[in-house]
Amino acid sequence: MSSGPRNKRKKNEEPAVGDGMLDRVVKIKRCAAVVKGGRRFSFAAMVVVGDGQGKVGWGYGKANEVPPSVQKAQKQASRSLVQVPLVDGSIPHQVWGHFGAAKVLLVPAGAGTGIIAGQAVRAVCEATGIHDILTKSYGTNNPVTLVKATFDALEKLRTIEQVAALRGLEPAELVEN
Repeated sequence: MSSGPRNKRKKNEEPAVGDGMLDRVVKIKRCAAVVKGGRRFSFAAMVVVGDGQGKVGWGYGKANEVPPSVQKAQKQASRSLVQVPLVDGSIPHQVWGHFGAAKVLLVPAGAGTGIIAGQAVRAVCEATGIHDILTKSYGTNNPVTLVKATFDALEKLRTIEQVAALRGLEPAELVEN
């Protein structure tokens, strides 16, 4: 089953999913089921998809071969996009994210700092469009769990305008108090 010629891209170039979306394959796992004739292998893929401007989602796909599992994960990720508030290429405030044994700390950074993060958290930050951030992960180093903990943290982010609206105040009143 050939799907046509493969696109050649440079090492640091982002792969495109469609509609300007960027995708990152975080993890591909090989699973084995023991059957009467031996072992039957299947593959599971974890993919992060984002537009680079605050929208990001993750997906997990399983199939008998790697390419279909990645495609399933991309499809699921594009359906589960969340909007993340960004302030000058970083996040509005420090936040913790938890999932299972994983804990992730995200700290806003000044311009020019870059993304200081491990592989799994870096994939989420790059797909989101965050350019300057400091991160630290505690607990497990499982990339799937770290991605889910990072999403938990990103979903907790609020801008000062959002907090003021929730409290029924003007942003200037919120800063004064």
